[in-house]
Amino acid sequence: MENKDPLAKWEGKVSKRLAKATVDQIWPLYADFFNLHKWFPGLETCYGIHGNNGELGCIRFCGISPGNADKPEPANWAKERLIAIDHAQHTLSYDVVDTTIIGLRSFVGTVKILPSGDDDDRTRGGVIEWSFTVDPIDGWSLDGVVAQFD
Repeated sequence: MENKDPLAKWEGKVSKRLAKATVDQIWPLYADFFNLHKWFPGLETCYGIHGNNGELGCIRFCGISPGNADKPEPANWAKERLIAIDHAQHTLSYDVVDTTIIGLRSFVGTVKILPSGDDDDRTRGGVIEWSFTVDPIDGWSLDGVVAQFD
């Protein structure tokens, strides 16, 4: 998976199969763009700072780690803009417009919710597929970035 070309974008993908949750049960959690913190482990807070939830161009603030008594704001955060959403195909894409996390300024993520296997009727589970592109990050490896989300 390691990409040795320092000018090429890094691309990665992880997926998780859910045996009991269907596509139609999973999708609303992702489409609720401003409320990722309600179910995403390790995310301290998430809320809208621009536009209407789920509309193209809206921006969310995601606080990744808690602050402390002197500075209650999250120590690490990202502002993410919704750049594509397709409710029929259960896909969305977002980019990072600002962040305290060094190197993630060129980050674009895409989430696809897919039926599990040959589950055309969408009743026997689903697969969450998350992929990204990002410029290479100094001090990181592509495998290290992927491992953060796997």
